[in-house]
Amino acid sequence: MNVALLIIAHAPLGQALLDVTQGTLGEIPIRHALLDVNRDTEPDQIRRQAREMALALEQGDGVLVITDIYGSTPSNIACALQDMEQVRIVTGLNLPMLIRVMNYAGLDLIALTEKALSGGHDGILAITPAENREYCRHA
Repeated sequence: MNVALLIIAHAPLGQALLDVTQGTLGEIPIRHALLDVNRDTEPDQIRRQAREMALALEQGDGVLVITDIYGSTPSNIACALQDMEQVRIVTGLNLPMLIRVMNYAGLDLIALTEKALSGGHDGILAITPAENREYCRHA
């Protein structure tokens, strides 16, 4: 599979998460692009830029678009791509989600979308005080 990844996020979140991911894994094993959204970003221009990036990334197997906050400007920009047949959109970008995507980069678009969702969900935990003491003892 040759699914690509497009991250659309408030600057500098996307770059920071990509940097940590590369530092952790040693490489970014998926064709990818980052679209930083700044406060002064002109919406129509960045929507065009997002479409151009998605079209450039798409080589037949699809593009997974990950954005940070549902309903935000980056999310709205990503939603402008939903008419593209080979695009799937996931919101709630976090580091566990991104690491999971990188670890399963060879999957098809649907399976990779599910891995992104599970990575995001499974990477969020509430540790009770008792668990915290046990966790910190082993850390």
